[in-house]
Amino acid sequence: MQRRLIGWGAVLAMLSVGIGAFGSHILKPVISEDYLKVYETGVQYHMAHALALVLIGLAAGQWGDSTRLRWAGRLIGAGILLFSGSLYILSTSGIKILGAITPLGGVCFLAGWICFAAEAFARKR
Repeated sequence: MQRRLIGWGAVLAMLSVGIGAFGSHILKPVISEDYLKVYETGVQYHMAHALALVLIGLAAGQWGDSTRLRWAGRLIGAGILLFSGSLYILSTSGIKILGAITPLGGVCFLAGWICFAAEAFARKR
């Protein structure tokens, strides 16, 4: 579990850097400033939560495997896909209905952090 979480976190962080570079070099002259801000928000949350996966993986190395840590990782991963993914598609396509998906990703982020916190508080030492 630890290696998978850290590995996926690293891959998703790398993708965040690439997607961010694509936005600033390729999309900047093509999309509106408002949509560029939406895109950048997706990149920021993407990177922050990719690093969260690494952190959860490191915690799993210290604390051992647990159901809460597994769920924390799954929910954070789903949050990246739903939250950041919907913002990337919204900003590049202009399909506004995709904005309705973004809050689901935010809920996944919150639930993932709750699982991680619950595991931390459940630890005796």
